[in-house]
Amino acid sequence: EKQVFQLRAHMYQARSLFAADSSGLSDPFARVFFISQSQCTEVLNETLCPTWDQLLVFDNVELYGEAHEMRDDPPIIVIEIYDQDTVGKADFMGRTFAKPVVKMSDEHYCPPRFPPQLEYYQIYRGNSTAGDLLAAFELLQIGPGGKSDLPPIDGPTDVDRGPILPVPLGIRPVLSRYRVEVITLEHQIAMFSTSHSPPPTLGNQHIFASQDLPENELLHPPLNIRVVDCRAFGRYTLVGSHAVSSLRKFIYRPPDKKAQHWNMAG
Repeated sequence: EKQVFQLRAHMYQARSLFAADSSGLSDPFARVFFISQSQCTEVLNETLCPTWDQLLVFDNVELYGEAHEMRDDPPIIVIEIYDQDTVGKADFMGRTFAKPVVKMSDEHYCPPRFPPQLEYYQIYRGNSTAGDLLAAFELLQIGPGGKSDLPPIDGPTDVDRGPILPVPLGIRPVLSRYRVEVITLEHQIAMFSTSHSPPPTLGNQHIFASQDLPENELLHPPLNIRVVDCRAFGRYTLVGSHAVSSLRKFIYRPPDKKAQHWNMAG
């Protein structure tokens, strides 16, 4: 018995990916495989935490079997992460698997199952972990009324991204504006020291930038720190890197002025 579906792959973000380039970064994109179809996200340059914020739509997916079997045990989705090289083929960075949430044509698109929520999928490179994918997948049966009966895709729309669809409202995280500040104190880099010269130092630095981050702290990407050696002719050599996996303990929340007012009044 043939069933026809539409697959929606909500590819929001990946984090802590494998550094494929000598710079300590990568140019990652994701390829999603389902049955006989595959699609790719856009390539994001020089990052280990790409935010693709992209919806991939697979139309007219034909599956064979009983309807209840499709709902309870849908086919597996394969997601592979690659590093795009300027010359030659893309380098494989890792792979993960997911099962979509299935909606049959006679079911309502409503909570608690729909819309699906973003969740993390562990990426593996061989037997080693190679990061996490933050995504959601839904498989929607196309009934007698055709695709017009499918739930609409609720914006946002971004004309600057052309044909690329962003992750719809209700699935994408709610973002807030954060000011990220990094203060580096002067310290020595012992690995460069020799018996003939003192070790070099990094002076005090106060680096800050504004960034839109999810309100849900569990969805915050890690903070990646790279130390590079600046050489002649504009060349850079990676010295080392470090990832601060959780920013929760560093978050500053301004005091509630209304609560302060009531406390003072009391």
